[in-house]
Amino acid sequence: MKDTITLAGIEAVIAGSGVGEAIDQMLPAAVRGRQLRAGTLLAGKMLALANGRPAHLTRAHQALTGLPEHDQKRLGVIEDWKDGPHQLTYRQVEHTSRLVKTALAKPDPDGAPSAVLLRLCSQLIEASIPGQFKNASNSLAADWTDVEAWSRPVPADKPGTGTDPEARWGHRNVNRKISQGEMFFGYYMSAAVMVADENGEPVPELARRITVASSSNDPAAALAAVLADMAADGVGPGDILADSGYSHRVPDTWAEPLRSAGADLVQDLHPNDRGPRGTHQGAIICNGNLYCPATPGPLPALVPLPPGAPAADAAAHDQKTAELARHKLGLHAGEDADGYRRHACPAAAGKIRCPLRPASMTLDRSRPEILTPPEHPQACCTQETITAGPDVAARTRQKHDYPSRAWRISYRRRTAAERLNASIKDTAVNCIDQGWIRQMGLTPLLLWLACLMVVRNQRALAAFQARQQHDARAAAQPRTRKRRRELAGAPAGPP
Repeated sequence: MKDTITLAGIEAVIAGSGVGEAIDQMLPAAVRGRQLRAGTLLAGKMLALANGRPAHLTRAHQALTGLPEHDQKRLGVIEDWKDGPHQLTYRQVEHTSRLVKTALAKPDPDGAPSAVLLRLCSQLIEASIPGQFKNASNSLAADWTDVEAWSRPVPADKPGTGTDPEARWGHRNVNRKISQGEMFFGYYMSAAVMVADENGEPVPELARRITVASSSNDPAAALAAVLADMAADGVGPGDILADSGYSHRVPDTWAEPLRSAGADLVQDLHPNDRGPRGTHQGAIICNGNLYCPATPGPLPALVPLPPGAPAADAAAHDQKTAELARHKLGLHAGEDADGYRRHACPAAAGKIRCPLRPASMTLDRSRPEILTPPEHPQACCTQETITAGPDVAARTRQKHDYPSRAWRISYRRRTAAERLNASIKDTAVNCIDQGWIRQMGLTPLLLWLACLMVVRNQRALAAFQARQQHDARAAAQPRTRKRRRELAGAPAGPP
């Protein structure tokens, strides 16, 4: 897979993003000119990562000086000085890297990247997505992972000290329960990965956006801001698939910004958010929807099926969620500009039979019937429609009914984000464990991670194309199977 990443491909990504020129314009002018340009430095980093090496400046310097001589001259690694050809030194690499860090960092670091750094990293990653896939899908799978800092950890009661004052203590599960997790000193990296749209054609699982923040900043809020900015860049987000770590956040920092950007949420719910959570004008608020107050008790308490559940259990679960959907208040009018929407009684919508709605009792008996309607009906039972504001089920409202079959099938796509995290922690390729980077601060870390995403995207694209070609060849070959007796030369028996 390493051979699929070439210098020409890396240069095409850097040139298409315009990041190299933008950084060069931000750097202070040099007295006798700068031999190492920002684009060449980025290329050296990507070449080092493509060879499976850690994110060390010495590795980037070795990658550049190890290129063929004509490439070194073209990139400025070798230049003609007064006393003859001069090859790039490590000191020049280190000096230029320090200038880039100063230009892209915040004047007062606070554990979050600067706006210009985020924009340049987004441009760099977006340029690594081929044109035929830019609009192939707008669905994104989101997840975050831990990135340990290189600096020595500081006591928890002395934040903002040490050689990396932006790093903080955070918690990671390490494939275990939250109560069995462990602490680490560093940052959280959040990533959004392309996945196929519902009923859409397959697409390569390419990283589209990333961000890094210390644990003093909410990683969900940091990623929501980056995804919301995608709409301004002409890449409107579609389905956003996230686990309960994102959905349990305050709606103002996760759900509402994404809904305002036009995204549809497909997310798992935290156990504290599942099931009935109060009422609104008599209707039960449950899993992001409004339900009839006479809904049978076991139905709102349904939880998602565990992975690998037998087919019989899945069929029974789907039947129960379908019955629960019949008791859901129908959407009479979608959200207006202020987030208000109108809902209608399920009996008035013809989904169930209820004595409080005499017209519904003429429906066939295949529909569920409310045998004991409320003694004192509230607005949801007496009015034609009720109005729900943006604060009703703001955190749990999503595209599909939770935990229905449609939600389960759609949510399965989120594993693409977990595969990205697994790929960047694979010790056989690029493992971002402690020691992977030996520079302090968030700015060089995010820049290195953006380069890693470009390299990882090229690997994922090559693997996707190879898989597509293999499937096309397999589909083109006729599949003829003969009996073993025929292959052995014996006469075929009776059919």
